[in-house]
Amino acid sequence: MSQRLETVRTLIRQSAVPADRAALLAPGRQPLSYGGLLELIERTGGRLRALGLTARARIAVALPNGPEAASAFLALASCSACAPLNPALRKNDFEAALGSLRAEAMLVEEGAEGPAAEAAQALGVSILRLRKGGPAGWFELVDAGEVRELDWPGSDDTALLLHTSGTTSRPKLVPLTGANLCASARHIAQSLALTAGDRCLNILPLFHIHGLAAAPLATLASGGSVVLTDGVYAAGFFEWLEEFQPTWYTAVPTMHQGILAGAARHRALLEKARLRFVRSSSAPLPKSVAAALEDAFQAPLVEAYGMTEAAHQIASNPLPPARRKFGSVGLPAGPEVAILFPDGRIRPAGEAGEVGEVVIRGPNVTTGYEGNEQANAEAFVTGWFRTGDLGRFDGDGYLHLTGRLKELINRGGQKISPREIDEVLLEHPAVRQAVAFAVPHARLGEEVAAAVELRPGMHVDERALREWAAARLAAYKVPRRFRFVEEIPKGPTGKLQRNALAAQLGLDSLGADPEPAEHLAPRTPLEERIARLWQELLLARPVGVRTPFEALGGDSLLAMRMLGILASREQRPVPETLYRPFTRA
Repeated sequence: MSQRLETVRTLIRQSAVPADRAALLAPGRQPLSYGGLLELIERTGGRLRALGLTARARIAVALPNGPEAASAFLALASCSACAPLNPALRKNDFEAALGSLRAEAMLVEEGAEGPAAEAAQALGVSILRLRKGGPAGWFELVDAGEVRELDWPGSDDTALLLHTSGTTSRPKLVPLTGANLCASARHIAQSLALTAGDRCLNILPLFHIHGLAAAPLATLASGGSVVLTDGVYAAGFFEWLEEFQPTWYTAVPTMHQGILAGAARHRALLEKARLRFVRSSSAPLPKSVAAALEDAFQAPLVEAYGMTEAAHQIASNPLPPARRKFGSVGLPAGPEVAILFPDGRIRPAGEAGEVGEVVIRGPNVTTGYEGNEQANAEAFVTGWFRTGDLGRFDGDGYLHLTGRLKELINRGGQKISPREIDEVLLEHPAVRQAVAFAVPHARLGEEVAAAVELRPGMHVDERALREWAAARLAAYKVPRRFRFVEEIPKGPTGKLQRNALAAQLGLDSLGADPEPAEHLAPRTPLEERIARLWQELLLARPVGVRTPFEALGGDSLLAMRMLGILASREQRPVPETLYRPFTRA
């Protein structure tokens, strides 16, 4: 057990001086003070005990974004074990989540008789109904009976239960203790130099660790106040910026890009804003977007790195006057961070070197997935948690992420990081958002494709974009197929789901190979040199005179590049009989 009691409630109590200082704010509502928030936590805990829900009871929550979603998290994580769920889930998804959580109760808004309540009723799970009213975040539990004396959870009791995103496999259940949450909140507050004078504008969903830990929890750990909104909308964001005068906000890159789209129409308002910094986390932020945010808000952009298993934060770029490095996720900011190599070597933070898997350990890191021995055996090695992210440290100790192990595109044995392709496409002036991803290919295993969202009023066709990429990337990294979309599909937390894009965009395969032709080996020295060039650029073995060019991943741009290289190596024109088939590819 931890030596001192560290829970969500004790974290708030140590900041509650003076008690009348504002803790929670919301549009159209009076502020809820620290004293009021602590009273709400104790009243809620007493009523949970009256209903027979103990300090270890698991209570699922399905509430729309807003102050009550935040205060319910703070209260339930203080008194029992809170499991926030996306309120937009379908009934069968709620049933699956409640089953894996072994939930004893489901909290919904009074009058809400949708899929969450239906799923709870179908499974025989008790339904708690929340009635809101009064200051921001204040609520009552309907028909909960009298308040009873309660026993408080300990530091090592589970306070929060979250599922991983499950984009590449079955979602895993992550239990986080009160001590994990307190450590992460303090790490975030320290890295951002938060004080009681800071005010956070929260636009993130409150069923995700980024929204829960970075916004309300880290803010309250520092004695500041947090504005709880019902979501992120370009017009609403700028209204909230003017009304509440926050000193910072945190978001995922797709949200930042939505805000930037409206920034030009609100320049006069932005000149009056008092943002001390802007924070980004949960996904890589393109360098161009980081620079545009700093220009729009005249405030430093701080990119951080986190994940559910670390109760959010792992690393963060520091605030000025310390150096920020666009393209990096900064310095370790809480847990120990190291790089693990396939041979078992571990390179500690601060030692520059080659790319390996990022591993972490520390007081904010979960001790293991619940009920999943196989996942734990794979995720933990000699006391370190394997994040699944690939990265390296530079000479200054900054961590640079290069991709995820499960996102790497394996094109004929050549491993490609899709983030490198993203960065190149995002440099094109007409591209607003771009995401590279793998598409199954009959011969190569996987081929590269990309989804592209264009800036309003701008146009670029597929050929021009491929030429742009081909001038900046190795041939095998250039996307074979593009999908131009009005909006790239995203997950419920605003994160891009790279591994699901092929199916979502109807690119389950780039087609099967044609009937194989009889293999005919190169017959002349020139044909042998051409075959070797094919193997270099197309990653194909073996290559014969009759091998289908397109079936290996070839296309017209790659054909022209091959011809240019060949002519340069041969130092003479290439016979027309050799290049005519390629130019029709």
